Amino acid sequence: MNGRKGALNDLKIIDLTRVLGGPYCTQILGDNGAEIIKIEPPQGDETRNWGPPFRDGEAAYFMGVNRNKKSIALDLRSEGGRQVLLRLLEDADILIENYKTGSMERWGLGYEEVLKDRFPKLIHLRVSGYGADGPYGGLPGYDGIVQAVAGMMSVNGDPQSGRMRIGVPLVDLGTGLFAAIALLSAIHERHKSGLGQYVDMALYDCALAFMHPHVSNNAISDEIPGLTGNSHPNLAPYDKFQTQTCEIFLGAGNNRAFKFLCENLDCEELLDDPRFKENSDRLINKDILFEILEKILATVDGHQLSMDLSKAGIACGPLLDTEEVMSSDHTAHRDMVVKKDGYTGFGNPVKLSRTPGEVQCIPPRFSQHAREILQNASYTEAEIEELIEQNVVVTERR
Repeated sequence: MNGRKGALNDLKIIDLTRVLGGPYCTQILGDNGAEIIKIEPPQGDETRNWGPPFRDGEAAYFMGVNRNKKSIALDLRSEGGRQVLLRLLEDADILIENYKTGSMERWGLGYEEVLKDRFPKLIHLRVSGYGADGPYGGLPGYDGIVQAVAGMMSVNGDPQSGRMRIGVPLVDLGTGLFAAIALLSAIHERHKSGLGQYVDMALYDCALAFMHPHVSNNAISDEIPGLTGNSHPNLAPYDKFQTQTCEIFLGAGNNRAFKFLCENLDCEELLDDPRFKENSDRLINKDILFEILEKILATVDGHQLSMDLSKAGIACGPLLDTEEVMSSDHTAHRDMVVKKDGYTGFGNPVKLSRTPGEVQCIPPRFSQHAREILQNASYTEAEIEELIEQNVVVTERR
């Protein structure tokens, strides 16, 4: 037994990724039991410096997506570093990396050229901005830029703000999620074929896959979707409203929910108004409907109304900030706050009944587990000392 808990505790993953999309993917897999060996370049994952805020010299940004991992730093530009990586791959299931397109091939570590034949069961996943070829092939891709190029910013914002970047790095996080799905799919297929494969993940592709319902709407209507603000392009009412005590977000997108809403707000006369009879009518007359609702909602307690409407089957909730969310009773009830050895983070959203995952170790210090990882790969103490002395294995950030 390896001591790790979780459904994926028989997987070993070599993680060469930095920044966000790849590390988020491997944290998901690590939370569910996979062994994650994080191999950092000599300068370390650059997000270790992405602060303030910092704790004990580590940026909160880095700590948010690197728990349940062990860290070793290798200089893969050296032949010795590449040999250590190849040795670690001997019993690995997955290699995930997000180096600049062509780097692995230039170092003699390309999947088709080397890894496929040497490790036939290995699954090699690469995260890139736009893929290796095509008009944008090989170009650098970052979350905000890909949000712009993939159309996300064209639908996010309102006439006053103009086009806006989404406030969470949805492209990077979404790519991490898609990458986790891809790896589990490849593992499942390997049970049948006995073979690994190469997985090509591009931020651009994942961003486009999030463009629902705008792509579908455009395909059918030929109209170019515009800024949506807080409204839903296909439902009404579905928007943010100010109440006497707080802002709320309210969604009553079908006739049954709209009926319950009108009954709870004592405005049943709206049900007989032909302008609001069907969802399509409410969309056409959205401005008029919202003006009526805003006047009513401005007189009520938003927190109480949100609970009353929710219990009546109408989706509604107050707008909370990050601190309010993390201190909420429901967040605690759902085990979505993790505190361990001075580390605080969000919990594991994957709730498996028999094989739940857990946070077994907090985000690692730079190359913290170098000796342990090398010992587990059957290196002798003398060999480890030589690798450190030659700066093949790096123990202090450059």
